Amino acid sequence: MPNDPLAALLASGKSPPEIVAAVAADADVIHTPCGEGNLVWRRWGKGKGSPVVLVHGGSGSWTHWIKTIPALKQSREVWAVDMPGLGDSDFPPHPHTPAGCGLPLALGLKSLFPVKGQVQVVAFSFGAHVTSHALLHLKDHARDFTITGCAALGLPQGPGKEFPREMENMSEAERMGVHRDLLEILMFKEPSRIDPLAVYLQSENVGKARFRSRPFARSDEIRRNLMEIDIPVKAVWGGNDQTAWPSIEARFDVLREFHPELVTRTVPDAGHWVMYEQPAAYNAALAEMLAI
Repeated sequence: MPNDPLAALLASGKSPPEIVAAVAADADVIHTPCGEGNLVWRRWGKGKGSPVVLVHGGSGSWTHWIKTIPALKQSREVWAVDMPGLGDSDFPPHPHTPAGCGLPLALGLKSLFPVKGQVQVVAFSFGAHVTSHALLHLKDHARDFTITGCAALGLPQGPGKEFPREMENMSEAERMGVHRDLLEILMFKEPSRIDPLAVYLQSENVGKARFRSRPFARSDEIRRNLMEIDIPVKAVWGGNDQTAWPSIEARFDVLREFHPELVTRTVPDAGHWVMYEQPAAYNAALAEMLAI
């Protein structure tokens, strides 16, 4: 994979919306049922290699993977889904919980990838929570499950900081400042790496988010679900992930409890949104995981 898959676009002077449009331009858009509407999937590189599904994090969309897709699609068929109630996807059926979101994801995966062992699933943060519920329905249908930066492992949460919020009377600059501050608190290790594209993606994704994932982060649902998931589990974490309190190794230990086969990679000098902050290192680590 190239070291920086978006280098040419980022250096071209294109605006953030133009960059998103350029990455999305060669994607096929597919719908599967979700509640009273649809789950929205995007596919790049049809037939190029065995399929990989990317599942984004809370208050996000497929654009969480904007620096992974251009590299990965060179050798693989890449799918990115907008989770229920997020991005362009409709709300899940009741109950509005990670388990409720997991069912339409499972049904979509089963219908789009009918052959057992055909698809590999990679999930980020809250996406791993929802995917763990989907895999309970899928049993051993998927080939493996790679987790990046999840909570819901039953570990104590760190002290954290209060998240800034948009106010009705804010100017556009003030509104963008709120989103930049949130990225600094939660998503990045190094604030200087927060560029206009990252702020734009955060603003757009939060603006579309109807499903609120934060209340579920303190649960141990992923840990309990892993007890019943029979496929291999792998993990890639940012070495300075602010959400990985008390430590990344403590999180790996929980994942190993029911999956001693766990293979791990830690990407140095990266926060929670590791695939954006250190794309070359993350993409290399992910390529290793997918090849195992």
